[in-house]
Amino acid sequence: MRTVPKLTLDDCHIIMKAATEKAIEIGVDMDIAITDDAGVLMMFHRMDNARITSVDIAIGKSFTAAAARKSTRDYGKISQPEGPTFGIHATNQGRFSIIAGGLPMYVDDIIVGGVGCSSGTPDQDETVAQAGVDALMSSLAS
Repeated sequence: MRTVPKLTLDDCHIIMKAATEKAIEIGVDMDIAITDDAGVLMMFHRMDNARITSVDIAIGKSFTAAAARKSTRDYGKISQPEGPTFGIHATNQGRFSIIAGGLPMYVDDIIVGGVGCSSGTPDQDETVAQAGVDALMSSLAS
């Protein structure tokens, strides 16, 4: 039997705090979702002026990053027409996202979850998600 690391609620608070702070820093209110290794929602935060239409997008990005173990930006690159994963965005009841802003989180090469952000540009979404991932990694290193 193998023992694997699991994302905890305390971990989610660390991720959410850092992501929210980054969103404030760049001046974009975000919808921020954190899922466990199976893509199940553990925490969600909608900042005051985040887009209501981005709620499901953020959750979908986090689900995709965790369940597929790949960033949504990477999937976007290979899912264009004639690409090897074209049409994947239509799978999993439409939850699969191919827009940048969803990042997987790994501990010792084992997936522990995903973070997905939406309301800004794809680059802004990914920057905010990366801040959350980086905060988790820093907390585990200390």
